[in-house]
Amino acid sequence: MTKNAWGKVRSKLRETVGEHNFITWIAPLELAEIRDGLAVIDAPTNFIANWVDRNFADHIQRAMSSEGASVHRLQIRVVPKSARPAQPQPTEGAEAEPARPLSAAAAPTTAASAGEELPGAPLDQRYTFDNFVVGKPNALAHAAARRVAEGASVTFNPLFLYGGVGLGKTHLMHAIAWDLQQRNPEARVLYLSAEQFMYRFVQALREKQIMDFKSLFRSVDILMVDDVQFIAGKESTQEEFFHTFNALIDQNKQIVISADRAPGEIKDLEDRIKSRLQSGLVVDLHPTDYELRLGILQQKADLNRANYGNVSIAPDVLEFLAHRITTNVRVLEGALTRLFALASLLGREITLDMAQDALADILRTSDRKVTVEEIQRKVADHYNIRLSDMIGPKRLRTIARPRQIAMYLAKHMTTRSLPEIGRRFGGRDHTTILHGVRKVEELRGTDSQLAEDLDLLRRLLES
Repeated sequence: MTKNAWGKVRSKLRETVGEHNFITWIAPLELAEIRDGLAVIDAPTNFIANWVDRNFADHIQRAMSSEGASVHRLQIRVVPKSARPAQPQPTEGAEAEPARPLSAAAAPTTAASAGEELPGAPLDQRYTFDNFVVGKPNALAHAAARRVAEGASVTFNPLFLYGGVGLGKTHLMHAIAWDLQQRNPEARVLYLSAEQFMYRFVQALREKQIMDFKSLFRSVDILMVDDVQFIAGKESTQEEFFHTFNALIDQNKQIVISADRAPGEIKDLEDRIKSRLQSGLVVDLHPTDYELRLGILQQKADLNRANYGNVSIAPDVLEFLAHRITTNVRVLEGALTRLFALASLLGREITLDMAQDALADILRTSDRKVTVEEIQRKVADHYNIRLSDMIGPKRLRTIARPRQIAMYLAKHMTTRSLPEIGRRFGGRDHTTILHGVRKVEELRGTDSQLAEDLDLLRRLLES
């Protein structure tokens, strides 16, 4: 198989296994030879060789067969990169493999670290500050991310961003990395998911290279770890993460962390890590409001017009989508992309009727009704009280306050009247419900913990 054909195989595998799996497991492989139906592939470490053999051998064999290679089985052997012969460049006219997205690890390094590759995840070129729509729910997170990206003196460390799916955490982290690289190409910026941190740690343990792991992760200038809740409950990974965190803080190196909830809400995360994560600036990306959703749609529509041949869209369609799809920005953007693709294929304008027909499945999901009973269960679970106490007569503060919060959420998240809500709270009078609602409205402006609880419960109920 020629270099050109192996490049095509890699391109097919990129599409088949996904970008993350390709970068982590397929990109380090090199084809050594094919003989008598056996394809010999070199992997740089035992860990990668074993993982690829267990999880991707069939994919590789099918991709090679699709390029005309007669391959019946694979042999994946361990050959460190330093021991491999120099690979010939593709001949003139050969089809080059598509360029992989730039990653934070691809930034030029300082002379002291030249040649040492940072094990980062690829960055999405769409996720920049220029493409981030700012509104009231995410203004503080955006301002904090901008401050970190300026690369000046560390004023808050770590920066901890949290919020539900599709609210912009990952977008801001990628934007920080892009901006830092542009301002200082020599900065050692490392962005990766908590899952990747764990994989690298496990790989280092297996290969008895833990000191190399420690040295590498503690030599960066900025460490960004996405979805840190993934390491909760994984004791050895938490231990190493804690020591890495402390080492970087002691060197005054910037750390940016994201999660789906506040540090104190992450179950099975060690208390000492929670304390460390709370020692910097903790910022909540709130659920989007109508104005922010509309702004995101307007920006996305401008991009789609360029990509889909200037398809026209009626103004009321964007307003309709901003009102109806409220829980997830990714779903919102995906719905708009579907409309532009359909309109382009059919040669039609995007109208309100077309949107309602084409997005019927998404709109049905978005219309899921929250019930008073669901609210009661979620609130009882969150505050660790019995559901029977929630609707019972007890007036202890530890029960009365969660009960009032449940009343407040029932009033704002369901269409039930106050008398109907009262009946579901043990037959209470509607004036009792109204008092509970007003009490929570009064407290949420002064009690930051209660306000956080309300936002978290609302996200859980809407997900």
